Amino acid sequence: MNADGPALPVLGGRKTSHRERVAEALRAALVAGELRPGEVHSAPRLAARFGVSATPVREAMLDLAKEGLVDTVPNKGFRVTAVSDRQLDEYTHLRSLIEIPTTAALAGTADPAALAALRPVAEETVASAVAGDLIAYVDADLRFHLGLLGLAGNAHLVDVVRDLRRRSRLYGLTALAEQGRLRASAEEHLEILDALLARDEEAARAATTRHLGHVRGLWAARPDAPAVPPA
Repeated sequence: MNADGPALPVLGGRKTSHRERVAEALRAALVAGELRPGEVHSAPRLAARFGVSATPVREAMLDLAKEGLVDTVPNKGFRVTAVSDRQLDEYTHLRSLIEIPTTAALAGTADPAALAALRPVAEETVASAVAGDLIAYVDADLRFHLGLLGLAGNAHLVDVVRDLRRRSRLYGLTALAEQGRLRASAEEHLEILDALLARDEEAARAATTRHLGHVRGLWAARPDAPAVPPA
């Protein structure tokens, strides 16, 4: 984060409105740790960074408030809510219970063309990691994993994982990027795809387990933290 505030991305065209695009960018900033617990941000200041009016930013922040990601502060803006270590552990544990078996099973069911279509998104995570663009990394990472899970054909499962990821906070991303370790984590997306395309379910399970284990390692785990299921 720089002195002028969180490094928010230039809005793209994937969403249908400024409000939706701003909301997605803000969620990515929250997950990446660019917006920290306890910080208060005004809609006008964030709007200046997006290059849009304050109205869609204010609307987007209200959407995030409904999700419990921020609290409204009268006459000031919105305060980023805190997430405990225990909550983070539980979110990651739930993700592992859903994502590992679902992803592994795709080795026997997914259309190879649909898997190949996700390669550019996986490569985008690597490029973002190399550039140290944490918000872009979180955005691409989300699209990759949800796109992959979507191939299982269960929309409710995808919605559950999307909600779990939105509630997470990856405060260690900056350190990983500075240490050059974020690129290695990003490259695991390509490893998962290669295993699925090779129809190797055990390799896909092992790669996904290792990948989610890295995600969990972005914060200090407690001795009583739920363990990621073994490969």
